[in-house]
Amino acid sequence: MENPKTDARKTSGDGKEEAEASPAASSSSLTVLKNWTEDQDLLKRKLISEDDFAWKIPKPRSGSSGSWMEEEGEGEVLKYVGGVDISFSMEDPSVACGILVVLDLYNLQVVYQDFSIVTLNVPYVPGFLAFREVLMVDGNGVLHPRGFGLACHLGVLANLPTIGIGKNLHHVDGLTLSGVKELLKAKEHHDEDFVTLTGYSGRIWGVAMKSTGGSLKPIFVSTGHRISLDTAIKIVKLTCKYRVPEPIRQADIRSRDYLRRNQI
Repeated sequence: MENPKTDARKTSGDGKEEAEASPAASSSSLTVLKNWTEDQDLLKRKLISEDDFAWKIPKPRSGSSGSWMEEEGEGEVLKYVGGVDISFSMEDPSVACGILVVLDLYNLQVVYQDFSIVTLNVPYVPGFLAFREVLMVDGNGVLHPRGFGLACHLGVLANLPTIGIGKNLHHVDGLTLSGVKELLKAKEHHDEDFVTLTGYSGRIWGVAMKSTGGSLKPIFVSTGHRISLDTAIKIVKLTCKYRVPEPIRQADIRSRDYLRRNQI
């Protein structure tokens, strides 16, 4: 799950200045940040922002739920969608539970899950790189200050089609939450369930989507890797029973429950 803070220029809520770190600690942090930036830039060169798979996307019958899907076209059809999330221990914030869940796309039932207890001394959660279908990530894709969020990072490393699902908006390229809300309320979008997020530069970063009829808050969908925005939107729509797509929702519920049951 990505850090919801998106504007490094803002001061802390109480206006107090933070204590300065020691020179050695500052130097070490700068070195780590430099290494991470270089690694991210290398991975970003491999990013694919279009459909890079042979299978078809199921098409829901009009007015029916996901269990009544019919195949669109010929060939192999997407059957499974995974969700990745991480929940933090209440006792020790440096300990977290990473989880992968896999859902059957036709009935949205969980068919597989795997957990990994990790400490936050690595830049990504290891052990979740064998799944070979579409993976939803609780974090942004290209809708990110550097155009390379968690969904992109994981997608490139695992060489999987990934979709970024953001619950908060990164204020990049002139995009603002107030502006998005105005677009969603506008008359021309009244009957639509999403609006395209186009920045001042003209770049399309993703969409803000009202995932269910009664949803008051949008989710922010963007491409991660090896998938187009149009296809990402279709898949997200197929998996939304509530505001958050079911793969992400189940991953969040189950990772929190795992920590609670194991008293971590």
